[in-house]
This record gives sequence, structure tokens and C-alpha cells, in this order.
Amino acid sequence: MKIYAFGVRDDEKQAFEQISDQCGVEVTLSDETPSLENADLVKGYEGVTALGMGNIDRDLLSRYSENGVRFLSTRTIGYNHIDLVAAKELGIKVCNAAYPPNGVADFTVMMILMCLRQYKQALWRGQVNDFSLQGLQGRDMNELTIGVMGTGRIGLQVLKNLSGFGCRLLAYDVYKNPEAEKIATYVDQDTIYKECDVISLHMPLFDSTYHIINHETIAKMKDGVILINCARGGLTDIDALVDGVESEKIGALGMDTVEGEEGIVHEDRRTDIISNRNWFYLHQFRNVIMTQHMAFYTKEAVESMVRCGIEGIVQMEKTGSCRTMLTK
Repeated sequence: MKIYAFGVRDDEKQAFEQISDQCGVEVTLSDETPSLENADLVKGYEGVTALGMGNIDRDLLSRYSENGVRFLSTRTIGYNHIDLVAAKELGIKVCNAAYPPNGVADFTVMMILMCLRQYKQALWRGQVNDFSLQGLQGRDMNELTIGVMGTGRIGLQVLKNLSGFGCRLLAYDVYKNPEAEKIATYVDQDTIYKECDVISLHMPLFDSTYHIINHETIAKMKDGVILINCARGGLTDIDALVDGVESEKIGALGMDTVEGEEGIVHEDRRTDIISNRNWFYLHQFRNVIMTQHMAFYTKEAVESMVRCGIEGIVQMEKTGSCRTMLTK
């Protein structure tokens, strides 16, 4: 079996070599992003694996199908960059990745602490030998109410991590997780907004969750609320975030992913002129921490993503399904 791998980073190559040998498949590695311009590269390949950059829409999937592709995997948990309806109609089976939740959950707690302790300002000032304390006073986490929106594997692990800090924990999800109920109190969205000092997002991006954080929901929140997003950029309306920070309704943002990040994160853009004004305007605030969409980025997670990318395709080819198949 032949698999074409798009968007391959240097840190994935060793895992690709090892896992492809274990699975007995031939994998061609490319650092290109999937597009119509390079769609014919997959001719003669049964499977394609990609990361989250690029839009794998109906037109691209049609070209893949014409070139003989029957299986597609995304080496990410998120899959909103793939038109699943079109894939199913074209007979292309699609799966996503799974990886241990600890990396993102640990990163989330780090972001909360960095926001609470004014670490962006402290870091900047320390680099120019300003070691004064003015403006750097933080807050104790055990005095706070923290809300977690989305209690799947990652959200649950965030709650477990936070349970040791002594803070009051609230949770929201359409489906209650019995494990989460042991350490947090489930409430509705409005209660999260009204009572939480910190709100952390761990939801998938669906039509129902797109811009779940917006002008209206921010208005319901506590003054000085801290928002954390280590999930999907589209969960938050970037215009509403900018307005919230400017008005000081939002006390701090810890954002590992932000709406409109495509073409910015995971790239070196130091010498480029970039036209995404809102993204960079938000980035410059003293109380806004924006990282490179890297919460997932641990050695263990990268290996798991590559393994899912290859093994998922192999399993779908052999059995017609796999544990993370999306086109059922």
C-alpha cells in the first residue's frame, strides 16, 4: 500500500520511517500543504495523510478520487478543514488522530498561571533589566472559580490537573462526563459566564460552537475575566476579543489558537508583511499571551499523530473501519 504524506515536519520524519516499516507500507513525505496545485502528486497512492493546514474541500477531494485515493487521514484531532460530506459521497474514508490529553492539559494550566501572574509583562521587562514589581501583582488560584467548557478527554484532564490547586471547578458540556462529575459541578453556559474568574475552552469546532465566545457572551462574564483557548480558534470571535481587552472587560487572554491563524502559525514570518490586522493587534496587548498553536506539541503526541495517520489508513483498508473513522 502507498500513502502520500503532506505537511510533514522534520520532527515527524523518524516516526514516519519507523511506523511505515512496522505497518509494511510505502510512505512518500512532502512538506507541501494540500492544494489543487499539487493534487496530482497523489496519483497512484491509495491513501493520503495531512495536517490541519489547507482546505481539503470537495474540489480537492474529487481530484484525489480521480487519482485513485480511497483513504484520507488527518494527523490532528480537529477535522473542520475536511469536507466530510463530500468525502463520503466520493467514497473516500476519513479518519482523524488521537493523542494523550496530558500535553494540552498541562499547557492549559501553564497558560492560566501565566495570565494570573502577569508573566508576559514580567518576561518583557526582565529582558531590558526592569525588575520592578509595579503592575505585576497576581492572584492565588485557590481563591478562584474556574470553568471548563468541554469535558472530553482533554477537558477532563484539565479538571484533574486543576483539582490540586484548591479552586472551585465548574464544567459545561452537552454530554456530562461521569469522571468529570467527581471533581467539578456541571452548570449551564450562563452560570459559567456569570461566576467564573477563568474560563478555559476545550470544545470541538462545530456550527453550534462557532464563535461561542462573542460580544454577547463576553458581556455576561465577570469584569476582568481570563479566557483560555487551547482548542479551536473559531470558538472565539476575534473582534469580540479585541473589544473585550480594550474595554478591560477581559483581564487577560491565554490563546494557543486564534481565529485567522492560518498561514501565520507554524511558519517563520519575520521578514513578511502580514495583512491580518486583528490577529497582530490582539497579539500586542500586554495582557494577551498568544502562542504558536503548540499546546499539542510533545514528543509523545507527535508520535501518536503519525501512528494514527498511518495505522488509521491501513486499518480502514484492511477492515473497512478504524477507531477514529469520521465517515461512518
